[in-house]
Amino acid sequence: MGNIKYLQGDFINSEAILTKTLPYLKKIKKPRYAWYVYVLLGDNYYSTDDYSNSLLYYKKALNLKQSNFKKTKVLIYIAAVYIEQKKYEKAELILLVLSKKKDIYLKDKKLNDSEYARILYHLGLSYLRQGKLEAIDYFNRTLKIQLESEDYDALIETYKSTALFYQNINLKKSKQYAKEAYKISLKKNAISNKIVSLKLLIETSEGAELKKYSQEYLKLHDSFNTAKLKAKNQFARIKYDYNREQEENLQLKAQTIDNELQLERQKNRNFVLYIIISLILSLLTFLYFYLKLKGKKQKNDAIFESDRRISKHLSDELTNDVYQTLTYAENCDFQKDENKEKLLSDLDTIYSRTRNISKEHSLISTDKNYEIALKEMISGFKTPELNIILNGFDLISWDNIEKNKKIILYRVLQELFANMKKHSQATLVSINIKIIDKNLTIIFNDNGVRTKNSTPNFKNGLQNVENRIKTINGNIIFDKNSEKGFRISFSFPL
Repeated sequence: MGNIKYLQGDFINSEAILTKTLPYLKKIKKPRYAWYVYVLLGDNYYSTDDYSNSLLYYKKALNLKQSNFKKTKVLIYIAAVYIEQKKYEKAELILLVLSKKKDIYLKDKKLNDSEYARILYHLGLSYLRQGKLEAIDYFNRTLKIQLESEDYDALIETYKSTALFYQNINLKKSKQYAKEAYKISLKKNAISNKIVSLKLLIETSEGAELKKYSQEYLKLHDSFNTAKLKAKNQFARIKYDYNREQEENLQLKAQTIDNELQLERQKNRNFVLYIIISLILSLLTFLYFYLKLKGKKQKNDAIFESDRRISKHLSDELTNDVYQTLTYAENCDFQKDENKEKLLSDLDTIYSRTRNISKEHSLISTDKNYEIALKEMISGFKTPELNIILNGFDLISWDNIEKNKKIILYRVLQELFANMKKHSQATLVSINIKIIDKNLTIIFNDNGVRTKNSTPNFKNGLQNVENRIKTINGNIIFDKNSEKGFRISFSFPL
C-alpha cells in the first residue's frame, strides 16, 4: 500500500502507511521486509527534498543483513543524497569503489548493467555539478550501457544531463541530446521530463523551432502547473485527513486508556468487595459456631441445673424422712406388731415420694400419647382439697407442635403446679389453652394466697419457667393486679 501511494506521487500518505509498519518489523525474523520499508521511506523523503530523513532510512536499510546486490542499490541511493547535499567527495568515494567492481552480484545481466550504469551516471552527475569535464566520459559510458539494455526511463535523465553538459560548450550537441530526451519523454508520456527537455531545446534553438518549442513548453507548463496545483490540494486534503485520523486515534487511545482505568478501578472495587464478603462470611461462621457452643453450654448448664434441682428435691423431701426411719429402725422393738406396722408405713411413704419425684423428672413422651401424658402429669397434683379445670386441651392438634416445644410446655406446667402446691394453698386451678395469631397461648390461674401488686418470687421456681419460655421465643406475663390468687399467661409460636 505504501509503494502504491509512492508510485502515485502521494508521498505523505505513503509515509503515514509505512510508519504504521515499524512496530511490526521487530517481530519479523526475515530482514527483507524491513529493508523494503526503509528504502521506500528513504525514497519518499528524497522525493520531498527531506534529505536528512532520507539518508537516515537508507542507512537503516544498509545496516540490515542483506545480499550484496541490495547493499549496492542502497549505497547508490546514499550517494545520490550526498550529491543533492553537495557533499560530492562522500558521494564520489562510494561510487568510485562501486565502479571498480566487475560484478554487481546479480545473475540477470540486464539488471547488472542497469545498476552499473546508475553508478557511472551518478559519478558523471557529481562531476557535472562541480563543473568538471570528466563528467562527459561517465555520461557516454552510461548511455552506451542504457541503449544496449533499452533502459528508457534512465536514458531520459542521462540525455538531459548530457545536454546540460554541452549547453555552454557546444549548443548543437546540447540540442541533439535534448531532442533525444524529448523523444523518449513523448514515448513514455513523462510530462516533467518533457518540460525540462523543451526548456533545453528552447535554450539551444532559433527561429521557427524556437517558436514551436516555446508554444509547446507554455502549453505543457500550464497543464503541469494545473496538475501540480490539483496534486497540492490533494496533498493538503490527504494531510488534513491524516491529521484528523491521528486526532481520532489519539482520542480512541485516550478512551481506551480511560476504559482500562475504569476496568482496573472496578477490579479493585470487586477485590475490596470480595474481602468484605469474606470477612462477613468469616464473622457469620464464627458467630454460628459461637452460638452453637453457647447453646450447647446452656444446654449443659440446664442439665446440670436440673440434676441439682433433682438432688435438692430429693434432699428436701426424703433426707429427713429417711434419717428418722433409720433412727426408728435402730431403736425400735420389732417384737411388737404396732412397731412393725409403723416402720412399713414410713417405708411406703418414702417409696411414694421417691416414685413421684421420679415421675416429675422422667422422660416425656412426645408422640401421639403426649396429650394423655400431659393430662396424667396434671392429674397427679389433684387432691381431695384441690380441683383442677382444663379448657381447650382437646381442641389443639398436638401432633403439629414441635417436639422441643411439647417438652417445654410439659415442664413449665409441671413447674407451675409444683410451685402452687408448695407455696399457694390453692383449692382451685384452671388452665385455658387456645391458639391466637398462630401462637399457642396458655393461661394458668389459681386461687391461692397471694398479695395484690406483689412481684412473684422467682426463687420459688418461676425463674425456670421464664427461662424455658424464652428458649422457644415465647412471652410470659405475670398478672400483678389479681385480687386473689395467682395468674400467669404465656405463649409461643407454633
